[in-house]
Amino acid sequence: MLPSNSSQPVATLQQVEVGRASLEAYRDVAGDSIIDEVTALARKLKGVRLLHLNSTATGGGVAELLNSLVPLEIDCGLDVEWRVLFPDGDLFRVTKGFHNGLQGGQERLDAQGRETYLTHNRHCAEMLPAREYDVVIVHDPQPAAVPSFAESSEVRWVWRCHIDSSQPSIEVWDFLRPYVSQYAAAVFTMQEFVPPGLVGPSLHFIPPAIDPLSPKNRPLPKYLCREEVAHFGIDLVRPLIIQVARFDRWKDPQGVIDAYHLVKKELPQAQLALIGAMAQDDPEGWEIYNLILHRAREDPDIRVLTNLNGVGAHEVNAFQRVADVAIQKSIREGFGLVVSEAVWKETPMVAGNTGGIPLQIQNGIGGFLVNSAEECAERTLFLLTHSDEAAAIARRGRERVREHFLMPRLLRDELRLVDSLLNPEGTSH
Repeated sequence: MLPSNSSQPVATLQQVEVGRASLEAYRDVAGDSIIDEVTALARKLKGVRLLHLNSTATGGGVAELLNSLVPLEIDCGLDVEWRVLFPDGDLFRVTKGFHNGLQGGQERLDAQGRETYLTHNRHCAEMLPAREYDVVIVHDPQPAAVPSFAESSEVRWVWRCHIDSSQPSIEVWDFLRPYVSQYAAAVFTMQEFVPPGLVGPSLHFIPPAIDPLSPKNRPLPKYLCREEVAHFGIDLVRPLIIQVARFDRWKDPQGVIDAYHLVKKELPQAQLALIGAMAQDDPEGWEIYNLILHRAREDPDIRVLTNLNGVGAHEVNAFQRVADVAIQKSIREGFGLVVSEAVWKETPMVAGNTGGIPLQIQNGIGGFLVNSAEECAERTLFLLTHSDEAAAIARRGRERVREHFLMPRLLRDELRLVDSLLNPEGTSH
């Protein structure tokens, strides 16, 4: 923890190096119209200085989005940097409470937690490079107070909230709201996520999207996928159910196991793989992981797999293509990229009827929405025992993802946002 009386700024920011990407490479998969629209927007914004600021470069949905989005923004001619907070356990314990609180958990915020958070955010502001940015997009609550400590300038500050913050903890939101209110703009996945009493920023609604050309989503030969999955002890002859998600209480992995046990009563040969990454900014992940490991030991047909035992983007890709059914049994969910990821690979999805998930699938289009372990088991069993219907549902879902949830659409929406902030008189969408 940073000492409260520290007078010297600490190195709280790290620049993330990203790979290269080409917008033109997406033309075949996303279509001419969206690529041409992005290209036209990019001409207006060439040279714009943009900073993305978030908590971590690995292990979460925001990091995954930025790993694809930032290279494309650079390819479009913007001058883009991506910086992350220096990893600190004390800060991340506080901000995990913020995350849970924004999603409706009744989190308490004590004086020490407030001091830890504000100290880190102040030092983060002090460590911003001397050069000016035109637009800074701050992701989620971890660095949300940074603009309050930044030097006065012409920077347009944007708060991008990836969380379902529709029913936040009053204590957490009352603390964060004054800081968020100072932003020029606030972006949410959907209008329903705007927390109560937010006045000040202009509001924008931009759903996330998946990258069809990333290692996690690019096409893979079927034989290679089967080899990868078999390597982790999966019997390729028997039905396979998966959930790909962080080990987080809101993803309800315990409920997934409950649903799986109900399926197994009717289909004893079923297998379950719970696949997750340990995020650097999520100190609760280990606790949930150990709980799931304990339950998994009761059934040899349950596999618990993480980046710690060799499951990365390529392996997740293979599992999502080989699985017969994917589950995302979230209780609260900002969006849930894995829903579109699985459906894009024509694997039907059974998912919690919450947050941003209904944007991606509807009953009979991509999969089914459910509200309980019993419904989850029922729909999963249907898909496992009606292969033709399952395939048709998944195909319909893939087309929905193609139309609404591929990376070029997200890129277009973000460029529109930047344009609206820098050229308010000339923007009309």
